Amino acid sequence: MDIRKAYLDFFQSKGHQLVESSPLVPDDATLLFTNAGMVQFKNIFTGNAPIPNPPRATSSQTCIRAGGKHNDLDNVGYTARHHTFFEMLGNFSFGDYFKEEAIAYAWEFVTGKNYLALPIEKIWVTVHETDDEAFDIWKNYVKEERIMRFGDKDNFWQMGDTGPCGPCSEIFYDQGEEHFNSPEDVMGGDGDRFLEIWNLVFMQYERDENGTLHPLPKPSIDTGMGLERVVAIKEGEFNNYHSSLFRPLLDAVSKLVGRPYSYEASDSASYRVIADHLRSTAFLLAQGVNFDKVGRGYVLRRIMRRAIRHGYLLGMREPFMYKLVDTLVDVMGDHYIYLETRAEAIKTAMKFEEESFFDTIEAGIRLFNEELENTTDVFNGEVAFKLYDTYGFPLDLTEDMLREKGIRLDIEAFDAKMEAQKAQSKAAWKGSGDAAMSGDFKTLKETFGLNTFVGYETTQQKTKVLALLDEEFNQVESLDGKGWALLEQTPFYAESGGQSGDRGELVGKAKVLDTKKFLDMNLSEVKGKLKVGDEVEAAVDQSRTQITKHHSATHLLHAALREILGDHITQAGSLVEANRLRFDFSHPKAMRVEEIEAVEAWVNDKIDRDIPAQTKVMPIEEAKNAGAMALFGEKYGDEVRVVSMGNASLELCGGTHVASTAQIGLFMITKESGVSAGVRRIEAICGAEAIRVVKGLRGELSRIKEEVKNQNPIAGIAKLKEQVKTLKNELASAMSVQQKELKAVEVNGVHVIVEEVESGDIKTMIDEIKNRYESIAVMLFMKKDDKVMFAAGSKGNAIKAGDWIKTIAPIVGGGGGGRPDFAQAGGKDPNKIEEAIEEAKVYLAQILEGGN
Repeated sequence: MDIRKAYLDFFQSKGHQLVESSPLVPDDATLLFTNAGMVQFKNIFTGNAPIPNPPRATSSQTCIRAGGKHNDLDNVGYTARHHTFFEMLGNFSFGDYFKEEAIAYAWEFVTGKNYLALPIEKIWVTVHETDDEAFDIWKNYVKEERIMRFGDKDNFWQMGDTGPCGPCSEIFYDQGEEHFNSPEDVMGGDGDRFLEIWNLVFMQYERDENGTLHPLPKPSIDTGMGLERVVAIKEGEFNNYHSSLFRPLLDAVSKLVGRPYSYEASDSASYRVIADHLRSTAFLLAQGVNFDKVGRGYVLRRIMRRAIRHGYLLGMREPFMYKLVDTLVDVMGDHYIYLETRAEAIKTAMKFEEESFFDTIEAGIRLFNEELENTTDVFNGEVAFKLYDTYGFPLDLTEDMLREKGIRLDIEAFDAKMEAQKAQSKAAWKGSGDAAMSGDFKTLKETFGLNTFVGYETTQQKTKVLALLDEEFNQVESLDGKGWALLEQTPFYAESGGQSGDRGELVGKAKVLDTKKFLDMNLSEVKGKLKVGDEVEAAVDQSRTQITKHHSATHLLHAALREILGDHITQAGSLVEANRLRFDFSHPKAMRVEEIEAVEAWVNDKIDRDIPAQTKVMPIEEAKNAGAMALFGEKYGDEVRVVSMGNASLELCGGTHVASTAQIGLFMITKESGVSAGVRRIEAICGAEAIRVVKGLRGELSRIKEEVKNQNPIAGIAKLKEQVKTLKNELASAMSVQQKELKAVEVNGVHVIVEEVESGDIKTMIDEIKNRYESIAVMLFMKKDDKVMFAAGSKGNAIKAGDWIKTIAPIVGGGGGGRPDFAQAGGKDPNKIEEAIEEAKVYLAQILEGGN
């Protein structure tokens, strides 16, 4: 049974819109990863996005819980049901149905013979202790003794300290007393006998800042069912890892290891860790997250290296994870097509990361074991730091290894070493900017270490070419064309933190086309003739000046948005180039024109004040205490670079900036738009680009003045509009002249007009004629090229315009119809107009005189 498909099909049959799984990296600055099905609907539930049509949805959402508040990493592999990556089946109602329908749907799917068909006697449910409504509804399906009431801890859900919230009802499956009979194997206990499979959240309240609950006018439903748990239950397995979702992965690991998986074996947890972490790493890589030393990329690296270490415990001594990708594609690729599409890229990235870690893991584990022999209770924090810094062991991997031995870490000593390492401050800037490419970077770093960036102090530097790479990033001794140069000291800023890389030249030898970071080394893309060892003069071109202006303007823009729109504004991305800046930020709705103008004015005011800009390197805690803004998802070192502009702006930043705000020049917002739900984008210009644009606008204004023949273009346009209005009135008067000459005759008290007109709008004419008489029947004909246009109107009498038109239209070779008070038609034979007019009068006489 394909439970995922059955679930989605079931709810689609109930009128739910099928919604694709949203990305694992959410459009929500408060989350590291998407960790529940409702995340993509958060703005709908909070009222920041409109309710869709239909107001109900269903999805199978990929989720990651491996960092932040929701972190299952430590439990994965050691319990039957914890995963870093899982799928959450969900159905959602946005102010549509509520408890009765939600419970009915759940019961039908769980017990229905065409669906899960779980035994009714094995179903238990919980409700909030105050939720009598849910309790009474459940009594229609479940015996009262299998409905349990619990408090807020277990059965109340809220999105945050304030906002939508409500009681929830959980559905449990009894796996049997004969299998689980510890003291914890009771409802509400921590045992595995009663397994929660579905949570129904009844979002019926709004919690205010005082904690008071207010009933929502349109309550909503948010549910979540763990696919892995339900598949295991249906297949009769007590462990998720033994279901068809994981068995092929365990078997593939067994094949690589050379011995079969056995749950009873002492090393069985390592098989399960690898199977779980394979899913997490593959899906994150498929969705564009790359291995990094900060943010989401660092969480990815932690997961991957934890799996590699467990492979090492199973005897693996060379890359193996990438070899499991094809098996994962076989299991999940049919539903997640992009997994198969990206399979080769996933393998390449995995293999590169595995090779990197396998280079050091053996020496690192040897060091760990040597220190372990000298450890009784507490593991040396300085050794843990060496494992981290030299051998690439994430801290939590070392802690994981120690947890298995029942030994704790001297975390204070570890933190002290981290604080002492000044080089780590670079990781505190706005993203490292490391390019995720393969090449001889590791060799370069081991040979030369990190080169020195001198671009804060100067844009010109005499230096030496330490190494060269060709376009494929292979180390070479000389270049004649394009490649990459590692300079001993470099004034070229490497792309990072949203700021584009510097360009320029190695005077007389090569052009510098771009500058990027590779493993924290600053490499410049060059085009020319160079040899390793060349003494060169490196010069940054003038574009740096404009880039610097746009970067400082970005900081002021960020501060302005928080000042004008509120403290909820957080940066969601940025781009800084020589001729523009782009700034993405969290905000639930489009900015009003007045808000955009206010932000622009705020920035220009700070520019006009000529505020000095300062940069300082300080401890991270000191920077935070000073109010410096940091980016969500970035991993900061113990010392950071802080850029301030008086009291206007204070941010952690590694970019280049002006000496004072006046150097930025004019600041102009060119566009405000939406990027995704809850994320807005501002595009802006300053400096030379703003001058260029203003010059162009001034030229356009001059041409407008010439066109409207007025030095005041607004007055000129107003005059033109008035002239147009006058001409329209004159035209309307001319068109109505014909109408004024139309004479009505009276038949049995009804005014009658049946005429041919030469020009004008016959509908308008008929409307005006009807306004002049209490009782009128009018039909007007007009020849238009070789066609006939005619219409009829009736008011206060027995004539029905639609019937009248239908009777006359065939005479001129046409057809038409309409309402009793107005109808219109067209014909092909203008030669029959006179005949049609006579027949129209005959029709009137028959109706009106017959009525007499």
